[in-house]
Amino acid sequence: MVSGSAPPVRANIVLTVNGSLRRLTVDTRASLLDALRETLGLTGAKKGCDHGQCGACTVLLDGRRANACLALAVAQDGSDVVTVEGLADGERLSPVQEAFLAHDGYQCGYCTPGQLCSATGVLREAARGWPSAVTADVASEPPLDDAEIRERMSGNLCRCGAYQGIVAAVREAAR
Repeated sequence: MVSGSAPPVRANIVLTVNGSLRRLTVDTRASLLDALRETLGLTGAKKGCDHGQCGACTVLLDGRRANACLALAVAQDGSDVVTVEGLADGERLSPVQEAFLAHDGYQCGYCTPGQLCSATGVLREAARGWPSAVTADVASEPPLDDAEIRERMSGNLCRCGAYQGIVAAVREAAR
């Protein structure tokens, strides 16, 4: 600590993480990603760019996709967070996880947790009829075709280039 600087301010928050109520004391400057990884030991969400550009840290925050590196943990008090560790039902994988396995929607695996959470969010958004930037007719339910999937998943980067498998996996999980 620099001489004369104030100690970090800490705050108590409550999160529901993967279905479990968790009480945390966090530095008010800490990101949700850091709270998940460092405080709770949930290392599925990855720290990639730490600027919200790669999607490796994607989680579901109150049911919607969010870059955990951009969300202040203290601002999420009372929120419901689902990480990749919470997608499966015990030993039973989610349909999205099964589809990623079936279509080789991963290679090195670094981006896979964020891809899986994002794909889960994409399916929910499409089921609710939310359009994307490429939806031709915003007045009707958007078809989850390859162009829609690519657009909706575009915030999640894969350095290995597993995009063909990822698109096929999301398409299958949408069925």
